[in-house]
Amino acid sequence: MDFCLAFGSIAVFGFLAWILAILSIDADLLTIIYTYFGKSLDGTFADKVVWVTGASSGIGEAVSKELAKHRTKIVISARRVDELNRVKRECLELSNSLTDADILVLPLDMTDYSSHQSAFKKVLDHFGRLDILVSNAGRSQRANWEEIETEVDKQLFDLNVFSLLALSRIVLKYFYRVGKGHLVVMSSVAGKNGIPFSASYTASKYALHGYFACLRNEIASKNIAIPVTLICPGPVFSGFLKEAFTAKKDQKFGQDVPSTHKRMSAQRCSYLTLTAIANELEECWVSIFPYLQLTYLSHYQPYLAGCVWKWLSSSGKAMKMRDGRESIQKVE
Repeated sequence: MDFCLAFGSIAVFGFLAWILAILSIDADLLTIIYTYFGKSLDGTFADKVVWVTGASSGIGEAVSKELAKHRTKIVISARRVDELNRVKRECLELSNSLTDADILVLPLDMTDYSSHQSAFKKVLDHFGRLDILVSNAGRSQRANWEEIETEVDKQLFDLNVFSLLALSRIVLKYFYRVGKGHLVVMSSVAGKNGIPFSASYTASKYALHGYFACLRNEIASKNIAIPVTLICPGPVFSGFLKEAFTAKKDQKFGQDVPSTHKRMSAQRCSYLTLTAIANELEECWVSIFPYLQLTYLSHYQPYLAGCVWKWLSSSGKAMKMRDGRESIQKVE
C-alpha cells in the first residue's frame, strides 16, 4: 500500500510539474530542453551553407542574423533587393569572421517557379554546396471565411505552399545526390489549430504539414539522413500583418503591429528555430501564452481544444488573441 501511495504521489506531482512547465515556457518542452542540453549552435552552423528564403524582414531576417553570429555562410532571398542588402550589412556587423563573399544576396520571387533552378545553380556556383534550406517565404491573412474570394485561396496557396514545394523538390534531388542535407519549413501554430479569420492561411499551413510529413516518411524508406523540420511560430513581431492577404484578390491588410501587442520577439523565435534545426527536431512549436498551450491542447485533446476555440470565438476574444493585442486574461 505504501508503494502504491508513493507511486501515485510521484505520478500526480509529475503531472502537475508538467502542466506548470507547459504554462510557463515559450516553446514545446523538447525544444526548451535542447536549449540547455542540446547541440551547440556554433558547432552545428559554423561554416555550413544555409539558404533562407523570405529573408528581407521578420523571422527570415532574424534567422539570417542569428546564423551570422555562428559563422554560417548564408544565402538570403526575397523580392526586395534593397532590404536584402540591408540585412546583409547588418549580418556582417554582427559577425567578426564573415566576409562579404560569405553572404550571397539572391533576389527571388518564390512564385516564379521557372527561376528556382537557376537560383539554386547560383547558390552552388557561389558556395559549391548547400547544407540547409530554410523555406520561410509566405504571407498571412485577415478575412471572414465566407467572404474570401477563391482567387485569394489560390494566390495564398501559390506562395505559402506550392512555391515552397517547387524549390524544396529541386533542392531535395541535390540532397539525394550528395547523401545529406536538411529541409526546414516555416509553418505556424495555425497549422495545428483552426485559427479563425485566417482560413486560407490556416489551410496552407495544414497543407505543409501533410506534404512534409509524407516526405519525411519517404526519405526514411531510402535510409538517407536528410532531416525535415517544421517550425510552428505563434504571433511574432514583424511586418507580417501589414503584408497579409484579405478576402479580396491583390489586396493587403496594410496595418503595422504596435509595440504594445503581445507577441514573441523575432530574435527569440530565431534562436529557438536554430535550436530545433541543430537538434534535427521533426517539429517545433514556438509561441508565448496562450497559443503554445492551445497547440498542446489541440494536439493531445482536440475535442477540448475545439470547445475552447468556440468559446473564444463566440466571446469575441479570438480575434484580439489572433493579432496579439493583449493576453487572454486582459481581454474585456
